[in-house]
Amino acid sequence: MAMNLVIVESPTKSKTIEKFLGRNYKVKASMGHLRDLPKSTFGVDVEKDFEPKYINIRGRGELIKELKTMAKKADKVYLATDPDREGEAISWHLAHILGLEEDKNCRIEFHEITSSAVKDAIKHPRAIDMDMVDAQQARRILDRIVGYQLSPLLWRKIRKGLSAGRVQSVAVKLVADRDKEIEAFVPQEYWTLNAKLREHAKAPIFEAETVKYKGKKLELTSAEQAHAAEAALADASYIVSKAERKERKRHPLPPFTTSNLQQEANKKLNFSAKKTMMVAQQLYEGVSLGKASVGLITYMRTDSVRLADVAVDEIRNYIKDSLGQEFCSPKPNHYSAKKNAQDAHEAIRPTSVLRTPSEVASHLTGDQLKLYTLIWKRAVASQMSDAVYDVTTLLIDAGDYQLRASGSILRFAGFLELNGGRSADEEKDKTVPYIEPGSKLMLHKLLPAEQHFTEPPAHFTEATLIKELEEKGIGRPSTYAPTIVTIISRGYVVKEGKKLLVTELGLLTIDMLTEYFKDLINIPFSAELEGQLDEIAEHKISKEQVLHNFYEPFSKDLARANEEIPVVDLPVEVTDIPCEKCGRMMVIKEGRFGKFLACPGFPDCRNAKPILKKIGVACPVCGGELIERKTKTGKTFYGCEKYPECEYTTWDLPLQEKCAKCGHMLVEHTERSGRKRKYCSNPECVDARPVRPAAVKEQEPPKKIARGGRKKAAK
Repeated sequence: MAMNLVIVESPTKSKTIEKFLGRNYKVKASMGHLRDLPKSTFGVDVEKDFEPKYINIRGRGELIKELKTMAKKADKVYLATDPDREGEAISWHLAHILGLEEDKNCRIEFHEITSSAVKDAIKHPRAIDMDMVDAQQARRILDRIVGYQLSPLLWRKIRKGLSAGRVQSVAVKLVADRDKEIEAFVPQEYWTLNAKLREHAKAPIFEAETVKYKGKKLELTSAEQAHAAEAALADASYIVSKAERKERKRHPLPPFTTSNLQQEANKKLNFSAKKTMMVAQQLYEGVSLGKASVGLITYMRTDSVRLADVAVDEIRNYIKDSLGQEFCSPKPNHYSAKKNAQDAHEAIRPTSVLRTPSEVASHLTGDQLKLYTLIWKRAVASQMSDAVYDVTTLLIDAGDYQLRASGSILRFAGFLELNGGRSADEEKDKTVPYIEPGSKLMLHKLLPAEQHFTEPPAHFTEATLIKELEEKGIGRPSTYAPTIVTIISRGYVVKEGKKLLVTELGLLTIDMLTEYFKDLINIPFSAELEGQLDEIAEHKISKEQVLHNFYEPFSKDLARANEEIPVVDLPVEVTDIPCEKCGRMMVIKEGRFGKFLACPGFPDCRNAKPILKKIGVACPVCGGELIERKTKTGKTFYGCEKYPECEYTTWDLPLQEKCAKCGHMLVEHTERSGRKRKYCSNPECVDARPVRPAAVKEQEPPKKIARGGRKKAAK
């Protein structure tokens, strides 16, 4: 009996695929990369056309030995790593380790983990695409050059342990520039003036906004101007000068790309980019649906909005059968990809639209179901008909002023039918009656003028930063989530609620990079470099040429910066807390997991401990002080200061108020919308916060509390 070996990246994927292929196939996971640049040295020979020096990754020896043994016994070896540049490079490294010829047909790829897709891929193996491998190598070498040659400069000049990266540096600059813009913003005062009108005493009332004065845009910048306009409108006659009634169509959005999915999951589900990709990976690799295990979505790293013809047909048939012919678009909807999109494979979609969220719900975790529902609905909606509105607009003359009233009524739900006939993020439609031009109106009520101030641009969130990076051509879908994780973990940016804010360390680093490495964090330059990486994959330019073009000016900037940049002494924040070991006043330091207290006598005294932020509320279990703590991922929770003797913890903010019904402590819970609600902390009380069964595990705070920064971080 023939025996074939299929190598994939993850063990979850291997279990799913092995069930599809039968006894003639063994499926083994490589667990990602098995060969990479060394961690301890630079690993790139700049003098020899940037030749990389790869080594087998430490700790993977047993796995490599096992794969070699299995490959020797196999009649055929198939390399089935992910269908992108990173996956192509992993296959290339595997071919080197296993002694396979890269020009032989040993590489297979599939964009969904279903029986038909995997079996079809086995029938059509190909050679390893060296252009894709070169594009990945060029990115890896560029990142190594920046990381291993610029980071030591930051260590010497600013603080040990810092790092710099191409995409990360630009991301921090975007956040820093936005924060500076907000800080420099000067609000401008303006006023608005609205009136409630009707055609006659029994007619419906509608609201109109004052928009013009003597034919020009109305600008009320003071209370005096607003009150003068109020007085004039109070005595004015109101006549409809123009009435328009027209149809407006709203088109469904395309199916998800990686960045769109990360943005929407952040806005709708409050998922971080990292969490979105982790859950999407689980849905892609395979979920057990009773007796069978199958991948529920197609490959989740893509910048394409294109769907396969077979998927379009299946979705359109589903819409006709379940919702009705009228809800299916007359012709298949096709969407245009962005200008710099690689369009290598499909948009993210369910592998079968017939696996509806309700049918698979019992087999998924709460997070998996939420994300799958989001993906399923977006893919189905993309082939549905337009939503149709009747829009009425009235222009109303009132002396020297003109008012405008506009309203819309949903006439046909179209794709909105999936959300019960309305958009989840759409405000309630205002109704404005159609009134013939020349008709006189009655003033029902003149609303008091309202004072407003112009708002600065909003702080970046994960969703808006990803959108900005994508629009400017910085990075690629697979880089957004790790980029955000890196800039937060390195202390350049902090996350407060959903806001991303630059830190003092981030500003200091970006200001230095801006002065000495303008190209590195220059947005057009970075976008152009991404384009050159794409051109390597398309065999339009060599990786050596791209690397030389980057390195020559970079090395000159590095030499100048090394000579000219002075060593920065970051200010040390001294506390009034004495060190219990040597008596010195402890200082605030910053480590991998945030700020902590350390003795300034390091290395003679290595005392370090966490910063306890008391909230003024007693522990309901033991009476000790409750303090604010952080998880390793930066999420805030509250626990007793007497841990580990007392293990009381909660995600919700404890309050000094007591429950009127049972006398237990109240807590404040912040919902995803930002709304705050008070609940009783006693789970038996009728005023306790209800917890859905699927969310119980998610709601449990960590039992094991981090004890603060590591002592070695005090250096």
